[in-house]
Amino acid sequence: MKPKTAFWASVSGTVIVALCCFTSVLVITLSAIGLGSVVGYLDYILLPALVVMLIITFVSYRRYRRGGIQQ
Repeated sequence: MKPKTAFWASVSGTVIVALCCFTSVLVITLSAIGLGSVVGYLDYILLPALVVMLIITFVSYRRYRRGGIQQ
């Protein structure tokens, strides 16, 4: 994957995970489709996912600014 594409993909993933963490979008969606019982476990999944996505975004940004993977 090109560094620019990887960077923008990781940024969009981070934004999506952040929206799910800090707003009630996922809670409303899960409740609407009948999966409201899993709402209590979202913190165990979303916060580590946010940390992982931030790390991936940082790494892809460094590769993007450096000009790609150098061998």
